[in-house]
Amino acid sequence: MTPHPELVVLMSADGQAVGTEDKSRVHGSDTPLHLAFSCYLTDAAGRILLTRRALSKRAWPGVWTNSFCGHPAPRESFESAIARRAQHELGTELDGLSSALPDFRYRAVDASGTVENEICPVYTGRIRGGVVPEPSEVAEWAWVAPSDLAAALAATPFVFSPWLREQFPLLAAQGAFDQRIPA
Repeated sequence: MTPHPELVVLMSADGQAVGTEDKSRVHGSDTPLHLAFSCYLTDAAGRILLTRRALSKRAWPGVWTNSFCGHPAPRESFESAIARRAQHELGTELDGLSSALPDFRYRAVDASGTVENEICPVYTGRIRGGVVPEPSEVAEWAWVAPSDLAAALAATPFVFSPWLREQFPLLAAQGAFDQRIPA
């Protein structure tokens, strides 16, 4: 039995869904604009869960990034897609999901020539449970204080994904990581 392809939603320049494509054919040197999401998870101490992308990832292998990312399937809500990917990538569940940067969009090219070209709303949430990462997605993970992440981004931006480098200052400016979360 052939597995079903993972489909991503293709988008027009004005943000309208215009079709679907197999994820394996989307990320390359001529990546069409498509729909994605980023999620930042925090713990009770207000630390952010960062992950290091698996070395086998097609785009940005081995770089440190936000907690996890993904693509909603056609007609799938962001909330459902985020819960699905949290379970798949990190083996965890989340609470308190909220939209932080609903209009975030970026395009970036990695050293191999692979292009990311995404309308990528950003969400924040709290982790519920432990972290049991999927090795094909996550090589390493760490809990980091927002101030330490800001310092690391200033000192060594090249070790982080381009979307984290763009998203984190916007999130910090709006106070997304200012409060400790009650246990």
